[in-house]
Amino acid sequence: MTLAVLILSLVTVQRLGELALARKNTARLLARGAVEHAPEHYPLIVGLHAGWLAGLWWLAWDRPADLRWLALFVLLQALRVWVLATLKERWTTRIIVLPGEPLVRRGPYRLLSHPNYVVVIGEIAVLPLVFGLELYALAFSALNALVLAVRIRAENAALRAARAPSEPATGRT
Repeated sequence: MTLAVLILSLVTVQRLGELALARKNTARLLARGAVEHAPEHYPLIVGLHAGWLAGLWWLAWDRPADLRWLALFVLLQALRVWVLATLKERWTTRIIVLPGEPLVRRGPYRLLSHPNYVVVIGEIAVLPLVFGLELYALAFSALNALVLAVRIRAENAALRAARAPSEPATGRT
């Protein structure tokens, strides 16, 4: 097994595990009275991420890995774990909001409104760079920026609409 196949396999398993966790968390949140917002853009997100990963399998499976970019990608994974550990059962891949619940203001959310999206932006760019796929990184980063512009606007609106009465108006999730 090449290093590229190992890396892509680990990322694929990670993404599938995240989808299972998101599905479980979504079901729990909905059972507690949470509401999904802006579901119409979700297929775009799934399609973008599936296309990104499938394309990497197609183009990078036999390419050498740049260990410097790989180290940055591993750092991004540590940040992703921090986000998931901070949000716990509130982390999903959809916009699911529990009305009246206070916004999370600990962990990376003390520093950024949307730290998970910072991680995703980094991952979309960095993993192709691990394999020397600069144009691929640029193309998918541009597509991701378009999708995230819609997503973040929708998420901020949902959070504003559902915030607890004592919560200040802010985009932090």
